[in-house]
Amino acid sequence: MSRPFHRPLRLVAGAALAVLLLGGCTTVKNLFDGRGKDKSLEPTPLVQITPSVNVARLWGASIGGGEKSLGMGQHPAIADGRVYAAAVDGGVHALDLKTGQSVWRYASELPLSGGPGAGEGLVVVGSLEGDVIALDAATGTEKWKAKVGNEVLAAPAIGGGTVYVHSNDGRVTAFDATTGERRWFYSVEVPVLTVRGTGPVTVGPGIVFVGNDNGNLTALSATDGGVLWSTPVAEPDGRSELERMADVDGAVVIDNTMLYATSYKNHTIAIDGPSGQIVWDRENGGPRGLGLSNSAVVVTDPVGKVWALDKNSGASLWQQDGLAHRNTSAPAVQGDYAVVGDLEGVVHWLRLNDGAFAARAEIGGPITGQPVVSDGVVVVQTTEGQLAAFALQ
Repeated sequence: MSRPFHRPLRLVAGAALAVLLLGGCTTVKNLFDGRGKDKSLEPTPLVQITPSVNVARLWGASIGGGEKSLGMGQHPAIADGRVYAAAVDGGVHALDLKTGQSVWRYASELPLSGGPGAGEGLVVVGSLEGDVIALDAATGTEKWKAKVGNEVLAAPAIGGGTVYVHSNDGRVTAFDATTGERRWFYSVEVPVLTVRGTGPVTVGPGIVFVGNDNGNLTALSATDGGVLWSTPVAEPDGRSELERMADVDGAVVIDNTMLYATSYKNHTIAIDGPSGQIVWDRENGGPRGLGLSNSAVVVTDPVGKVWALDKNSGASLWQQDGLAHRNTSAPAVQGDYAVVGDLEGVVHWLRLNDGAFAARAEIGGPITGQPVVSDGVVVVQTTEGQLAAFALQ
């Protein structure tokens, strides 16, 4: 199958990084899991733990052929008691959150990649060929299709009667949620060298926020895509393209009027949403997104270590080094625990108060996408196209 909308440069960039950083690695996967000829970069062995919380596996399901080593970090969406998940070779699936029972399946021969996003009665997914497909959330019936100029690796966002798609060429395109008609687009120049991935759009009241590969977080008018402000999460400084990489590929998280974002250049920031002013900036972060509790921002750094930062000041609360070089996913927050997955298909629960391991569950197959939590249930997706749901007991 041809891939006319691929940006091969992202794959080349990943390979170049692996070679330069890891001394001889030749795959994009190795860039993120930290494995190479240098034994110090081997995945940290897991230590035996005594669980301090009981975790129940509610269900598991297969949704088809997963992303394998494409480096997209696919994860499901949850809305109205349903889990929506897509696979590169498997279509889109809707399942009951509590039981995992199949509700509907949308079959597609397209290599589905970005998403799905869910909301306002729609489920929207993108493809590696720039397709955007909107489905009825209740039935899985196709509502409309559209096209963008590059592969879609981020989940489309839905809000205020609009679907927002951030494609891999740095463009945000807004579509009418009912008709699929294009309303506006915003474009930013993409650096020569970037991490494979694209930050999803986050929808606020009359404003949408998007992280860019140049290290900036930008606020756009939801009406016409006009730039309201743009603030650097991390400065793309350095003497080489490699040193200047500052991708913001994780979702921006909104908490009242505060925004939280993290970057590949190891920075996490808190921003005042209305003004775009930085409240605090800390050199702990990573490219894949963050989790937010009542008191902490939880991030995974590029090495795979997990950090908790004070939500009000950014001060470091704890770090968990036991997951270094395990290609650790971005964290989610489930109750009093941070939840991450790793390259061996192990799900880890870390106590939010001190970062200690509280529980583990093994599902098989690497977990690179961020876990998703709703109604007390966490759902994870592997690169092999497997889903698993867990609840705390």
